[in-house]
Amino acid sequence: MSEANPAVEVTTARPESPHRRRGRVVLLVLAALLLVALFAAVEPLRVASGSMSPALEVGDRVVVDKVTLRFDSPRAGELVVFREPDGGELVVKRVVALGGQTVGLEDAVLMVDGVARHEAGIDLSRIDSTYFGPVTVPADSVFVLGDNRADSIDSRSYGSIAVDALVGRVVLAF
Repeated sequence: MSEANPAVEVTTARPESPHRRRGRVVLLVLAALLLVALFAAVEPLRVASGSMSPALEVGDRVVVDKVTLRFDSPRAGELVVFREPDGGELVVKRVVALGGQTVGLEDAVLMVDGVARHEAGIDLSRIDSTYFGPVTVPADSVFVLGDNRADSIDSRSYGSIAVDALVGRVVLAF
């Protein structure tokens, strides 16, 4: 009785070509550079105060775009991040006026260049009897306010913020 030999499959591995190995290294380097650029361009930040309530609550997280403000001017209504002039802590506030504009509060109503501005999300009943200004925002600066005006340290306290001092704009909140 003869036993059949099982068929053995033999494969030979081709050595990796130098071009393929170099391509893989280049791809890994590019992926690493992309990750570094991404982390340099955006930054997560945790909201530490109630000054932006109800838009942002204590503990909320925001993603800050640190690049586009270098190429695109801030706009009224958007949320920006900067270091407090007196404490150096990163804070989030809303841009309400731009360089050259006159800004004030009359019984909690935001006035820009003498015109009342309706602000969605601002509960005027929480901040009535609030008066400020008017003041003129210097060129290349922004005037920022917290949405919770009764409990916010903002441009009413430390003045306008130079556009160059803005760290970035909020692009996502959760």
